[in-house]
Amino acid sequence: MAEAHQAVAFQFTVTPDGIDLRLSHEALKQIYLSGLHSWKKKFIRFKNGIITGVYPASPSSWLIVVVGVMTTMYAKIDPSLGIIAKINRTLERTDCMSSQTKNVVSGVLFGTGLWVALIVTMRFSLKVLLSYHGWMFAEHGKMSRATKIWMGMVKLFSGRKPMLYSFQTSLPRLPVPAVKDTVNRYLESVRPLMKEEDFKRMTALAQDFAVSLGPRLQWYLRLKSWWATNYVSLYTHCWLQYSMDLLYILPTHIQAARAGNAIHAILLYRRKLDREEIKPIRLLGSTIPLCSAQWERMFNTSRIPGEETDTIQHMRDSKHIVVYHRGRYFKVWLYHDGRLLKPREMEQQMQRILDDTSEPQPGEARLAALTAGDRVPWARCRQAYFGRGKNKQSLDAVEKAAFFVTLDETEQGYRREDPDTSMDSYAKSLLHGRCYDRGSPLTGALWEGILGLQMGYAEDGHCKGDTNPNIPYPTRLQWDIPGECQEVIETSLNTANLLANDVDFHSFPFEDFGKGIIKKCRTSPDAFVQLALQLAHYKDMGKFCLTYEASMTRLFREGRTETVRSCTTESCDFVRAMVDPAQTVEQRLKLFKLASEKHQLMYRLAMTGSGIDRHLFCLYVVSKYLAVESPFLKEVLSEPWRLSTSQTPQQQVELNPEYVRSGGVADDGYGVSYILVGENLINFHISSKFSCPETGIVSQGQVQIL
Repeated sequence: MAEAHQAVAFQFTVTPDGIDLRLSHEALKQIYLSGLHSWKKKFIRFKNGIITGVYPASPSSWLIVVVGVMTTMYAKIDPSLGIIAKINRTLERTDCMSSQTKNVVSGVLFGTGLWVALIVTMRFSLKVLLSYHGWMFAEHGKMSRATKIWMGMVKLFSGRKPMLYSFQTSLPRLPVPAVKDTVNRYLESVRPLMKEEDFKRMTALAQDFAVSLGPRLQWYLRLKSWWATNYVSLYTHCWLQYSMDLLYILPTHIQAARAGNAIHAILLYRRKLDREEIKPIRLLGSTIPLCSAQWERMFNTSRIPGEETDTIQHMRDSKHIVVYHRGRYFKVWLYHDGRLLKPREMEQQMQRILDDTSEPQPGEARLAALTAGDRVPWARCRQAYFGRGKNKQSLDAVEKAAFFVTLDETEQGYRREDPDTSMDSYAKSLLHGRCYDRGSPLTGALWEGILGLQMGYAEDGHCKGDTNPNIPYPTRLQWDIPGECQEVIETSLNTANLLANDVDFHSFPFEDFGKGIIKKCRTSPDAFVQLALQLAHYKDMGKFCLTYEASMTRLFREGRTETVRSCTTESCDFVRAMVDPAQTVEQRLKLFKLASEKHQLMYRLAMTGSGIDRHLFCLYVVSKYLAVESPFLKEVLSEPWRLSTSQTPQQQVELNPEYVRSGGVADDGYGVSYILVGENLINFHISSKFSCPETGIVSQGQVQIL
């Protein structure tokens, strides 16, 4: 009960003698420290807002400009070409200032205006410079003099010590490709996959669309691109990855200690994110910035289910997390005495949850399965049973948490005695668990970041530091879930289990060679892997298929992803040569080079806004808004992706090969995710569905084909 009383700052009792007031000094102290922490965060955000708002200049540069203007004025030189004099004459209408004060105010106003004009000019110049992408199409390893001059100009206008969001307003907008260009690239991509008659029919549909309905839809799309930051962003959802923990090493066998260190590291990363201390990712020798918008909703964010569409709820700050263990939900405060809980203190909180012997309340254990099934029943249950009382308070605690933590009852991870089964089981556990005990997945960038913040462990396996008995215990969330809602939970769980049980995984490391040898052969490692996947798929299935590879468009503001159609005419020619015994090594190498170069060209076009699928998808969405039908768009969007691939980028830290992660799932056909770690390791993650007639079970034999 002591912990509960500490939450009350004061208590009073009305007696015949008056009011008996009792203060809790500890509670008042915590309230004071909490308020101090909140105001400190507000000040940091205000300061960062100013610094980011004037970038690529700096607040101190205002003083330099103003002092420079005032110096020239006192030297009887007019740097304003008469503007200062006009300001002075305007101020003469007021009688509250002396002549000298008016001169100073006029100079400060002009200097401030000049400073703002310089910021706008630098920002616009940087945006124009970043709109140039010719450097990406240059031959690898060779840089022209024009590109070197361009890079120097970019660095000149990029300012010094940028913060996470400093470049956002200087990034160019994603361009809208011409309809005819997109249609032509689409026809080129499906040419090797269609029979002659089907290709002629599709060509007729595409050409008719390009001259009839296409321009009308394009007009609306261009209109949107003029006022929206990114014409694609409102039509697509963000992609999230899940990440594996340390695979080949186990730093401690104490579950609470591992959780304590991981949570503390994540919170340190969140603090750096709030303070914008994370450096923006830049390419080409730390020159070309990428969009940082994806970091904005990494924490304190929930996806709220709705009957027709889900909504994103983002909190400016959250001071607690929610932990799920053995069917129970716990609210854990992250701060004590105005500071973050230390790793050993967080371990203490996790151990308290593990030691709690209470049983789940009716309907509590599988409650989260509601979000895994049909949206309509959950939305109605939410409105009927979770809009008031204890259910609303508990649901608010979950949805407004900084993030969600699950303490599993069973051990998961890599086991050397059974690497294949353990890795596959681990992947499924991370993806969906038991369909009611998983929150949102961590992004790869976050996991890379916290791997660089390892706290270490004491010799006995516990987190370093001391426990603190004064920290209040975690709070059990209370629920009152009626029988009707429990029936909906079971129905949703059955739906989710059908989906989860249909997923097949296989994850394995390829250690024969890595990107080191591939790059020595003057070949793109990504193109090499993609061609290997095309060859493996053809050997397995005996045919080619529409292939998806994810690329990024973060060279543009709020850019997300674009599709690279990896199965090209050139790649098909190479694959056929590889399975044809009559082909010589020289012929195969020639075709490989052509296929590799074509893949790199397609990837670069996608990265620079000249992709195919996002443009066609947005045109399709506009057609739905206008209630017009397009046979061409309808057929394009119904084409199945039999091979879905993605390279997981490694950008934040130089990962130890023991800290490997990967992830990905495909609805139809195969899904292949891979990460190039170091110079000698490629980690693959293959997924499929048992129910898919095209794939069956991901067998070891299919992996050996790869």
